[in-house]
Amino acid sequence: MIRRFIGIAAVAIMMVSCNEQKTAYVDTTVLVKEYKEMKDVEADLTSKSDSARKQLDSVAKVFQQEVQAYQSQMASMSESQRKTKEQELMQKQQMLQQQQQMVGNRLREESNTVMDSLVTKIKDYVKDYGKDNNYTYIFGSNESANIMYAEEGLDITQDVLKELNEEYGGVDATETEEVEDEE
Repeated sequence: MIRRFIGIAAVAIMMVSCNEQKTAYVDTTVLVKEYKEMKDVEADLTSKSDSARKQLDSVAKVFQQEVQAYQSQMASMSESQRKTKEQELMQKQQMLQQQQQMVGNRLREESNTVMDSLVTKIKDYVKDYGKDNNYTYIFGSNESANIMYAEEGLDITQDVLKELNEEYGGVDATETEEVEDEE
């Protein structure tokens, strides 16, 4: 009787341990902050930004000198010369502002593209790491605690979505398509 109880207990323990899920977490703030490639990319982007800023500063300095020259000469100019020069300066100022905006936008786009690529690379690495090390879940530790990897077959998103949509009572995409097809 005791042997049978021990045998049943051993089988139960093995079954429970077989269903055990292996989980871990990654502190994404530390990962991003201390990832060498991220540091290199940030240094490169900072260098590009500094270079662009210096270039724009030199153009702005030339413009400022032109404005100062105009201000020192405007008393000796006729009304029409002043208006012409002021319009010219306003156009140059607008062009300078547009150039600054274009450079800023280009740098932001480049930064976003590079950062998105790195985030994807990190997620892919964590996913592969999870698979290679038999993790069921790897959580990202940050304000939103995102899941960075989940074993296939454990994603219940579609089931939950279906139930939420049924509870809400809205028309789902297949019903909409059927209605459109009938018309």
